[in-house]
Amino acid sequence: MEKLKERWGISSTWQIILIITVFGLTGSSSVYVAKPLLEMLGLARMNFSPDFWWGGFSYYVLRILLIFPIYQVLLVCYGWIFGQFKFFWSFEKNMLGRIGFSRLIK
Repeated sequence: MEKLKERWGISSTWQIILIITVFGLTGSSSVYVAKPLLEMLGLARMNFSPDFWWGGFSYYVLRILLIFPIYQVLLVCYGWIFGQFKFFWSFEKNMLGRIGFSRLIK
């Protein structure tokens, strides 16, 4: 636990519990929200041709691509709700910077 506290720059075990809870809720919520959002956009699973292997493949690729931005937004929102906004905002900036979106955060 102490290594995690030092690495994340936090002071209490309670913060670790909150942060892990936020990560869990965010992952579950983003997957849960992606399916109805795709259906709302008219991109339900049944609209992709089951006759060809790439029909299902393209649906799941599209769903994963949609989950990514949903996850980013929910992570900061849940972080704010649980009182850990500062931690998750810096986490977001680091993560987006690593994948090349550093221009968006400035």
